[in-house]
Amino acid sequence: MAPGFNTKSPTLKRIMKEAAELSQHPSPDYTASPASDTDLFDWHFTLRGPPSSSFAEGIYHGRIVLPPQYPLRPPSFRFLTPSGRFEVNREICLSISGHHEETWQPAWGIRTALVALRFFMETSPSGQLGGVDASDSIRKRIAGESRGWKCGVCGGKSCEEILGEAEQLAKELEGEGTSSNREEEAIPPDMQIGLKKETKTDTGSNQEIDEVNSKSTEEVRPAQAESEYPPAMPAQTVPQPTATIPLPQQPQPQRQMAQARVQSDEGVPAWVDRAIAGIVLCLVVMVLKMLLGT
Repeated sequence: MAPGFNTKSPTLKRIMKEAAELSQHPSPDYTASPASDTDLFDWHFTLRGPPSSSFAEGIYHGRIVLPPQYPLRPPSFRFLTPSGRFEVNREICLSISGHHEETWQPAWGIRTALVALRFFMETSPSGQLGGVDASDSIRKRIAGESRGWKCGVCGGKSCEEILGEAEQLAKELEGEGTSSNREEEAIPPDMQIGLKKETKTDTGSNQEIDEVNSKSTEEVRPAQAESEYPPAMPAQTVPQPTATIPLPQQPQPQRQMAQARVQSDEGVPAWVDRAIAGIVLCLVVMVLKMLLGT
């Protein structure tokens, strides 16, 4: 191991434990290990195609990237070899990958993920991120070509050579009676439920797409045209307007004079006029007395 690793880290302890377990108990169908001693979070895997399928004769190589929070967060997977099922060197979307952290469980590991990955190869892409839909003939041709694909990171060995070494070691350990129990390679029940749900979802989406494509354009266009207009309103009785009787028009000058008269009458009370007249009379009398007195 390269210097600088904190061997007390729970994440590194888990990674080293899984690497040792895969090395001590190899499988003839798959193998995985860190790509280098300087980065334990970057792994390469090699697996055999699922039996009784168009991938059966293929041996495929890929990459696993473990997050710093592993195993609390799931790893990400990508295939480096063509397969006719997944895009080359593109992260794929699976219920066991980083795209679905809600379905991942820390109890799962790289071994169980590889077993599930082989199962996923037989499912339908159905618009899956990183998925490829190809015919069986193309997949069989790619499967035959995949065996000779070589990885520069893994010492320039071909997929067939890498898996051949794991298969040979598994046979030797089996002969010595120290091989791992094959029941451990079964998919856990919790993961099986997730795989079944994803398979049903893929099947349902394919059926919906087929139903939509089977409808003729003549049936779809009227529905679209009707949706562009508001629904018709029920007929309503419109009330007839009643006739109006025009009022006689008053001449404009007379109307203004009448309004001014009313305003003047309403503005000055009668007693005010009398009081003013009385005051004026008193003033006149006083002036006369003064004149006569002189």
